[in-house]
Amino acid sequence: MEPLLRLDQLEMFAHGLDHAEGIAVAPDGTIYVGGEGGQLYRVTHDDGIEEVANTGGWLLGLAADGDGAIYGCDAAKRCVWRIDPASGTVEPFCNGTPERPLVSPNWGCFDEAGNYYFSDSGEWKGANGLIWVVRPGGRAEVWTEESRDFPNGMALSADGSTLYVLESTPGALVSFPVNGDGTAGLRTVLVDLPGTVPDGVAVATDGSLVLACYRPDIIYRWREDLGLQVLAHDPEGVFIAAPTNVAFSGPDRATMVVPNIGRWHLTRFRHPDLQGIPLPLPSGAAIVGGGH
Repeated sequence: MEPLLRLDQLEMFAHGLDHAEGIAVAPDGTIYVGGEGGQLYRVTHDDGIEEVANTGGWLLGLAADGDGAIYGCDAAKRCVWRIDPASGTVEPFCNGTPERPLVSPNWGCFDEAGNYYFSDSGEWKGANGLIWVVRPGGRAEVWTEESRDFPNGMALSADGSTLYVLESTPGALVSFPVNGDGTAGLRTVLVDLPGTVPDGVAVATDGSLVLACYRPDIIYRWREDLGLQVLAHDPEGVFIAAPTNVAFSGPDRATMVVPNIGRWHLTRFRHPDLQGIPLPLPSGAAIVGGGH
C-alpha cells in the first residue's frame, strides 16, 4: 500500500529521549513521554526536553487527569504510578490485588467518570494478558480476561461505549463494548494485522483509528468503511523507528505525535482528514474519591 504521507512530511523533534514509549497530553497541552530508565519527560516550548520525575523502572503507557497528574504504567516495577510533574512526586496508584499482582502493566486510559482501564500484557507469547479497571475510589478489578494475546495500547471511543485494544502477538485490533453496568462486553476482532506488532492506538473524530506498530516501522489508519491504510512507513527506521504509541496534540488536536522506542526523538505530522477526539480528563478528586 502506498503511504498517505511522504517521509518529508514527518518532523523529528524533542531529541535526546531515552527510548520513549508512552505519551500523554496534559490539559494545558503539554506533552509528556516516558523513558526506559523510568524517566518522565516534559517537552518544552522550544521542542526540547526536561526530566521532571523518575520511577526507577521503565515507563510505558501514560495518561493525564484533569489536574495535570500523570498515571504511568511501569513494566519493571509492575505498578501504575501517579506522578505529579510539578513536584516530581511518585506514588503508587495500582499494584493489582493481593491475590493477583500485576505482571506487565502496559497502557491505560480514563473515561469521563474516572474509571481507569489498563492493559496487563502478561508474558510475551504467554497468552496470559488481561485488562484491569480501577474504579473511582481506587478499587482495582479484572475487567476482562478475553484479551489474552499481549493486550497493549488502548483507547475509548468518543462516547465511551467501546474500548479499542491492540493485541501485539498475533497482531490484531479488537474491541469490547462497555456495558451499561460498567462490565465488559464480548470481544470482537476488527482487523487482523499479520506480520506486525501493533502497539498504540488513538481515535479520530471521523471514526478512524491511528495505529502505531513496534514492528515494522509503520503507522496505519483504519476505518470500518475504508479498511486498513498505511499512513506512514519508514523502511529505514529513521523518521519513525519502532513507533510505539500515538497522541493527538495542539489546540486543534490535529497534530499526531509518536514516540520512537528504537531511537531518541519524537515525530509529528498532520493529515487533513484526521483530528483527535477530546480525551476525558477526570479530576483527581473524581479518580481518588469518586466525586466530581
